[in-house]
Amino acid sequence: MKISNGTLSTLFLVFAALQLNDADPWIWVIIYGAVAVLCGLAASGRYFPKLILGAILLTIFGIGWYLPDFIDWLQSGMTSITSSMQAETPHVELVREFLGLVLVLITLGWLYWSGKKISTLPL
Repeated sequence: MKISNGTLSTLFLVFAALQLNDADPWIWVIIYGAVAVLCGLAASGRYFPKLILGAILLTIFGIGWYLPDFIDWLQSGMTSITSSMQAETPHVELVREFLGLVLVLITLGWLYWSGKKISTLPL
């Protein structure tokens, strides 16, 4: 678990750093940075289930926020969101943000599930 959580922590730190050239960098640096910190703490044997659950709830709210845009993209024929790093149309950025939150949710869900094997600390 230490290696997996350490790898995830490093990966999300890279994700956070890559957001610095985005149109709205600070929200994504905070989101990806928080996941990196939670994974890093778990890698060091510190597990905070209430914080992870809180982050999961916030992520679910964010996914719900972007869900209508994602559904519109699906219904419009799923035009490419990877052809350029620039978001030429609004749906490109919104779909990327939706998928980023899905990655965050998967990671937090795995962290919570796998953390049941780690000793828990109150908080």
